[in-house]
Amino acid sequence: MKRLFVAIGILALAYSSYADRYVARHEDIKSFLKTTTYVVLDDNPMSDYNMKIKPAIENSWKITPYEFISSTQFEEMRSDINKSFLVKLQVKFSADKLEATYNFLCVVLGAAVKRHTDLPDICSVPLGYASVPEDSYTYKLESLIRFAQNHIRMLDENPQLIKSNIFDYYNKNRKETKTKELWLLEQDIEPNIRSQSEVRKLYPHPFKIVTKDDLEKAIAEKNENIVYLHKVGPEGTRLQARCYKILIGAGDDQFYYFNYHMINRNKKRGDGFLPKDFKKIK
Repeated sequence: MKRLFVAIGILALAYSSYADRYVARHEDIKSFLKTTTYVVLDDNPMSDYNMKIKPAIENSWKITPYEFISSTQFEEMRSDINKSFLVKLQVKFSADKLEATYNFLCVVLGAAVKRHTDLPDICSVPLGYASVPEDSYTYKLESLIRFAQNHIRMLDENPQLIKSNIFDYYNKNRKETKTKELWLLEQDIEPNIRSQSEVRKLYPHPFKIVTKDDLEKAIAEKNENIVYLHKVGPEGTRLQARCYKILIGAGDDQFYYFNYHMINRNKKRGDGFLPKDFKKIK
Protein backbone atom coordinates (compact mmCIF):
# COMPACT_ATOMS: atom_id res chain seq x y z
CA MET A 1 0.00 0.00 0.00
CA LYS A 2 1.34 3.41 -0.90
CA ARG A 3 2.24 5.57 2.03
CA LEU A 4 0.97 9.09 2.40
CA PHE A 5 2.62 12.17 3.81
CA VAL A 6 -0.16 14.26 5.26
CA ALA A 7 -0.26 17.64 6.96
CA ILE A 8 -3.15 19.91 7.73
CA GLY A 9 -3.28 22.56 5.05
CA ILE A 10 -3.43 25.53 7.42
CA LEU A 11 -0.59 27.59 8.86
CA ALA A 12 -1.56 26.96 12.47
CA LEU A 13 -0.96 23.22 12.10
CA ALA A 14 2.69 22.47 11.48
CA TYR A 15 2.53 18.81 12.47
CA SER A 16 3.13 16.23 9.74
CA SER A 17 3.93 12.54 9.45
CA TYR A 18 4.04 9.47 7.28
CA ALA A 19 1.20 7.00 7.66
CA ASP A 20 -0.55 4.16 5.89
CA ARG A 21 -3.75 5.17 4.22
CA TYR A 22 -6.66 4.09 6.38
CA VAL A 23 -9.45 2.17 4.65
CA ALA A 24 -12.76 2.77 6.38
CA ARG A 25 -14.56 -0.16 7.95
CA HIS A 26 -18.33 -0.48 8.05
CA GLU A 27 -18.18 0.16 11.81
CA ASP A 28 -16.48 3.49 11.05
CA ILE A 29 -19.29 4.47 8.69
CA LYS A 30 -21.88 3.61 11.33
CA SER A 31 -19.97 5.60 13.93
CA PHE A 32 -19.68 8.59 11.60
CA LEU A 33 -23.43 8.72 11.04
CA LYS A 34 -23.94 9.22 14.79
CA THR A 35 -21.54 12.16 15.07
CA THR A 36 -21.61 15.90 14.64
CA THR A 37 -19.24 16.90 11.83
CA TYR A 38 -16.92 19.83 12.51
CA VAL A 39 -15.92 21.72 9.37
CA VAL A 40 -12.38 23.08 9.75
CA LEU A 41 -11.92 26.54 8.26
CA ASP A 42 -8.72 28.16 7.04
CA ASP A 43 -7.10 30.62 9.42
CA ASN A 44 -7.55 33.39 6.85
CA PRO A 45 -11.25 34.29 7.18
CA MET A 46 -11.25 35.82 3.70
CA SER A 47 -9.70 32.85 1.92
CA ASP A 48 -11.48 31.64 -1.19
CA TYR A 49 -11.85 28.23 0.45
CA ASN A 50 -13.70 29.70 3.45
CA MET A 51 -15.90 31.85 1.23
CA LYS A 52 -17.03 28.78 -0.75
CA ILE A 53 -17.06 26.02 1.87
CA LYS A 54 -19.46 27.83 4.20
CA PRO A 55 -22.38 28.23 1.74
CA ALA A 56 -21.65 24.80 0.25
CA ILE A 57 -22.03 23.15 3.65
CA GLU A 58 -25.06 25.25 4.58
CA ASN A 59 -26.78 24.38 1.29
CA SER A 60 -25.86 20.72 0.96
CA TRP A 61 -24.57 19.02 4.12
CA LYS A 62 -27.46 16.82 5.28
CA ILE A 63 -25.87 13.59 6.46
CA THR A 64 -24.94 14.73 10.00
CA PRO A 65 -25.30 17.84 12.17
CA TYR A 66 -22.39 20.23 11.58
CA GLU A 67 -20.50 23.16 13.08
CA PHE A 68 -17.68 25.35 11.76
CA ILE A 69 -14.45 25.42 13.77
CA SER A 70 -10.93 26.84 13.56
CA SER A 71 -7.72 24.88 13.12
CA THR A 72 -6.90 25.47 16.79
CA GLN A 73 -10.23 23.99 17.83
CA PHE A 74 -9.58 21.02 15.56
CA GLU A 75 -6.35 20.29 17.42
CA GLU A 76 -8.22 20.43 20.70
CA MET A 77 -11.11 18.24 19.55
CA ARG A 78 -9.66 15.70 17.14
CA SER A 79 -9.09 13.00 19.79
CA ASP A 80 -12.82 12.78 20.55
CA ILE A 81 -14.18 9.55 19.06
CA ASN A 82 -17.71 10.95 19.11
CA LYS A 83 -16.84 13.68 16.63
CA SER A 84 -16.12 13.75 12.91
CA PHE A 85 -14.36 16.38 10.84
CA LEU A 86 -14.40 17.72 7.31
CA VAL A 87 -10.95 19.15 6.74
CA LYS A 88 -8.62 20.12 3.91
CA LEU A 89 -5.43 18.06 4.10
CA GLN A 90 -2.17 18.29 2.19
CA VAL A 91 -1.01 14.95 0.83
CA LYS A 92 2.21 13.62 -0.68
CA PHE A 93 2.69 10.15 -2.17
CA SER A 94 6.16 9.06 -1.11
CA ALA A 95 6.23 6.24 -3.67
CA ASP A 96 6.03 8.77 -6.53
CA LYS A 97 9.34 9.85 -8.05
CA LEU A 98 8.31 13.49 -7.76
CA GLU A 99 6.58 14.16 -4.45
CA ALA A 100 4.19 16.95 -5.34
CA THR A 101 1.82 18.19 -2.64
CA TYR A 102 -1.93 17.95 -3.21
CA ASN A 103 -4.91 19.33 -1.34
CA PHE A 104 -7.55 16.73 -0.48
CA LEU A 105 -11.01 17.26 0.98
CA CYS A 106 -11.27 14.67 3.77
CA VAL A 107 -13.98 13.39 6.08
CA VAL A 108 -12.35 11.77 9.13
CA LEU A 109 -13.37 10.45 12.53
CA GLY A 110 -11.87 11.70 15.75
CA ALA A 111 -9.46 9.35 17.49
CA ALA A 112 -6.88 9.47 20.28
CA VAL A 113 -3.93 9.13 17.92
CA LYS A 114 -0.67 11.04 17.67
CA ARG A 115 -0.70 11.58 13.92
CA HIS A 116 -3.36 13.20 11.77
CA THR A 117 -2.83 10.41 9.26
CA ASP A 118 -4.04 7.85 11.78
CA LEU A 119 -7.48 9.44 12.04
CA PRO A 120 -9.99 7.03 10.47
CA ASP A 121 -10.61 8.27 6.93
CA ILE A 122 -14.22 8.00 5.76
CA CYS A 123 -13.92 9.76 2.39
CA SER A 124 -11.19 11.76 0.63
CA VAL A 125 -11.36 13.57 -2.71
CA PRO A 126 -8.47 15.37 -4.47
CA LEU A 127 -9.00 19.11 -4.80
CA GLY A 128 -5.87 20.51 -6.45
CA TYR A 129 -2.13 20.95 -6.23
CA ALA A 130 -1.17 22.88 -3.09
CA SER A 131 0.89 25.22 -5.29
CA VAL A 132 -2.10 26.12 -7.48
CA PRO A 133 -4.55 28.93 -6.58
CA GLU A 134 -7.63 27.75 -4.70
CA ASP A 135 -9.99 29.12 -7.31
CA SER A 136 -8.97 26.21 -9.53
CA TYR A 137 -11.31 24.03 -7.46
CA THR A 138 -13.35 26.05 -4.94
CA TYR A 139 -16.20 26.67 -7.38
CA LYS A 140 -16.76 22.87 -7.40
CA LEU A 141 -16.79 22.39 -3.62
CA GLU A 142 -20.55 22.01 -3.31
CA SER A 143 -20.56 19.20 -5.86
CA LEU A 144 -17.69 17.41 -4.09
CA ILE A 145 -19.45 17.76 -0.74
CA ARG A 146 -22.63 16.27 -2.18
CA PHE A 147 -20.61 13.43 -3.69
CA ALA A 148 -18.91 12.69 -0.36
CA GLN A 149 -22.27 12.27 1.34
CA ASN A 150 -23.60 10.02 -1.42
CA HIS A 151 -20.40 7.98 -1.26
CA ILE A 152 -20.69 7.49 2.51
CA ARG A 153 -24.35 6.48 2.24
CA MET A 154 -23.50 4.06 -0.55
CA LEU A 155 -20.81 2.38 1.57
CA ASP A 156 -23.20 2.15 4.50
CA GLU A 157 -25.82 0.44 2.34
CA ASN A 158 -23.29 -1.73 0.48
CA PRO A 159 -20.51 -2.59 2.94
CA GLN A 160 -19.19 -5.26 0.60
CA LEU A 161 -17.84 -2.42 -1.56
CA ILE A 162 -15.55 -1.16 1.19
CA LYS A 163 -12.05 -1.81 -0.11
CA SER A 164 -8.86 0.10 -0.81
CA ASN A 165 -9.72 0.88 -4.46
CA ILE A 166 -13.39 1.80 -4.28
CA PHE A 167 -13.06 3.83 -7.48
CA ASP A 168 -13.14 0.62 -9.50
CA TYR A 169 -16.81 0.61 -8.58
CA TYR A 170 -17.37 4.07 -10.04
CA ASN A 171 -15.47 3.35 -13.24
CA LYS A 172 -18.22 0.93 -14.17
CA ASN A 173 -20.32 4.05 -14.84
CA ARG A 174 -17.95 5.46 -17.46
CA LYS A 175 -19.94 4.28 -20.48
CA GLU A 176 -23.01 6.12 -19.16
CA THR A 177 -21.24 9.44 -19.73
CA LYS A 178 -22.44 9.46 -23.34
CA THR A 179 -26.07 9.57 -22.13
CA LYS A 180 -25.35 13.05 -20.70
CA GLU A 181 -23.63 16.15 -22.06
CA LEU A 182 -19.95 16.19 -21.11
CA TRP A 183 -18.74 19.61 -19.97
CA LEU A 184 -15.05 20.48 -19.95
CA LEU A 185 -12.89 23.54 -19.41
CA GLU A 186 -10.56 24.07 -22.35
CA GLN A 187 -7.51 24.17 -20.07
CA ASP A 188 -8.47 20.80 -18.57
CA ILE A 189 -8.01 19.00 -21.88
CA GLU A 190 -4.56 17.73 -22.87
CA PRO A 191 -2.92 20.60 -24.83
CA ASN A 192 -2.53 18.65 -28.08
CA ILE A 193 -6.29 17.99 -28.42
CA ARG A 194 -7.91 21.18 -27.12
CA SER A 195 -9.86 22.07 -30.27
CA GLN A 196 -13.47 20.97 -30.55
CA SER A 197 -12.70 19.20 -33.81
CA GLU A 198 -9.99 17.09 -32.16
CA VAL A 199 -12.24 16.21 -29.23
CA ARG A 200 -15.05 15.26 -31.59
CA LYS A 201 -12.77 12.78 -33.36
CA LEU A 202 -12.14 11.04 -30.04
CA TYR A 203 -15.56 11.42 -28.46
CA PRO A 204 -18.53 11.38 -30.89
CA HIS A 205 -21.11 12.20 -28.22
CA PRO A 206 -22.56 15.45 -26.80
CA PHE A 207 -19.92 17.66 -25.18
CA LYS A 208 -19.38 21.35 -24.56
CA ILE A 209 -16.38 23.55 -23.78
CA VAL A 210 -17.49 25.79 -20.89
CA THR A 211 -16.28 28.30 -18.31
CA LYS A 212 -15.95 28.00 -14.53
CA ASP A 213 -19.04 30.17 -14.14
CA ASP A 214 -21.01 27.81 -16.40
CA LEU A 215 -19.99 24.84 -14.27
CA GLU A 216 -20.72 26.54 -10.97
CA LYS A 217 -24.20 27.44 -12.23
CA ALA A 218 -24.88 23.87 -13.42
CA ILE A 219 -23.78 22.51 -10.03
CA ALA A 220 -25.97 24.99 -8.14
CA GLU A 221 -28.94 24.09 -10.35
CA LYS A 222 -28.20 20.34 -9.98
CA ASN A 223 -28.46 19.88 -13.73
CA GLU A 224 -29.12 16.16 -14.25
CA ASN A 225 -28.14 16.30 -17.93
CA ILE A 226 -24.51 17.28 -17.32
CA VAL A 227 -21.39 15.33 -16.40
CA TYR A 228 -18.32 17.53 -15.89
CA LEU A 229 -14.59 16.99 -15.65
CA HIS A 230 -12.90 17.66 -12.32
CA LYS A 231 -9.21 17.78 -13.21
CA VAL A 232 -6.41 18.12 -10.67
CA GLY A 233 -3.12 19.16 -12.25
CA PRO A 234 -0.20 21.59 -11.92
CA GLU A 235 -1.93 24.29 -14.01
CA GLY A 236 1.32 25.55 -15.51
CA THR A 237 3.35 25.44 -12.29
CA ARG A 238 6.70 23.65 -12.25
CA LEU A 239 5.62 20.60 -10.30
CA GLN A 240 4.37 18.02 -12.78
CA ALA A 241 3.46 14.78 -11.10
CA ARG A 242 -0.06 13.35 -10.92
CA CYS A 243 -2.98 14.48 -13.04
CA TYR A 244 -6.30 13.32 -11.59
CA LYS A 245 -9.28 13.07 -13.93
CA ILE A 246 -12.74 12.62 -12.41
CA LEU A 247 -16.07 12.84 -14.21
CA ILE A 248 -18.89 13.90 -11.89
CA GLY A 249 -22.62 14.30 -12.42
CA ALA A 250 -23.60 17.93 -11.82
CA GLY A 251 -27.05 16.81 -10.66
CA ASP A 252 -26.75 13.26 -9.35
CA ASP A 253 -23.33 13.88 -7.74
CA GLN A 254 -21.98 10.50 -8.79
CA PHE A 255 -18.55 9.66 -10.15
CA TYR A 256 -18.66 8.40 -13.72
CA TYR A 257 -14.91 7.99 -14.16
CA PHE A 258 -11.85 8.17 -11.92
CA ASN A 259 -8.26 7.89 -13.10
CA TYR A 260 -4.90 9.59 -12.91
CA HIS A 261 -1.65 9.57 -14.83
CA MET A 262 1.87 10.80 -14.16
CA ILE A 263 2.58 13.79 -16.37
CA ASN A 264 5.29 13.11 -18.94
CA ARG A 265 5.27 15.37 -21.97
CA ASN A 266 7.82 13.21 -23.79
CA LYS A 267 5.26 10.41 -23.70
CA LYS A 268 2.39 12.75 -24.63
CA ARG A 269 0.87 12.61 -21.14
CA GLY A 270 0.26 16.28 -20.45
CA ASP A 271 -1.79 18.16 -17.87
CA GLY A 272 -5.31 17.25 -18.88
CA PHE A 273 -7.84 14.71 -20.10
CA LEU A 274 -5.98 12.47 -22.55
CA PRO A 275 -7.06 10.86 -25.83
CA LYS A 276 -7.11 7.48 -24.08
CA ASP A 277 -9.47 8.89 -21.44
CA PHE A 278 -11.94 9.92 -24.13
CA LYS A 279 -11.65 6.46 -25.67
CA LYS A 280 -12.42 4.79 -22.34
CA ILE A 281 -15.71 6.65 -21.92
CA LYS A 282 -17.03 6.75 -25.47
